[in-house]
Amino acid sequence: MSLVTARPLPKLGIPVIGAMFIAGFMATNAFDLWGQVISPALGFANLSPHGLARSLLGSLGLPNNNFAGYFVHFYLVGLIGYPVGWLFVFAPIWSRVVGTKLGWFVPSAIYGFGLWVFAIGGITSVAGLPFFLNFTGITWVALVGHVLYGIVLVAMFRVMERRG
Repeated sequence: MSLVTARPLPKLGIPVIGAMFIAGFMATNAFDLWGQVISPALGFANLSPHGLARSLLGSLGLPNNNFAGYFVHFYLVGLIGYPVGWLFVFAPIWSRVVGTKLGWFVPSAIYGFGLWVFAIGGITSVAGLPFFLNFTGITWVALVGHVLYGIVLVAMFRVMERRG
């Protein structure tokens, strides 16, 4: 079983859940470091992913306080949702369609790009925000952040597989 190529599908158990949490934790921290520290320090936009989560929750009639926004962004999306998407959706499809000839970096970056399309193109629309946030500076900082997330997520899976 491989967490990088997800071929065959990993069995959902304590080792896989633990790997998902560790990889998701590191990837979410890389995303937030880029979007909330490095990007603004370089004069670019400051990301507020918990704000998007709050908007989504509010549009669905759910509690949308700060705690709820951070909980959805960090725990539900960063530690669970996006790692599940890699392990059980993207990586298996990629492996079957493209194979492993492109290594891990290219598919991880493409996965991050897909996350960006999903979050900034899709979730913003459901949350009642402008499509791709009107392609403002936040849009492009989020693109880099999501691609970085994908790369760090898969890199962490690779590190854990080599040590495991």
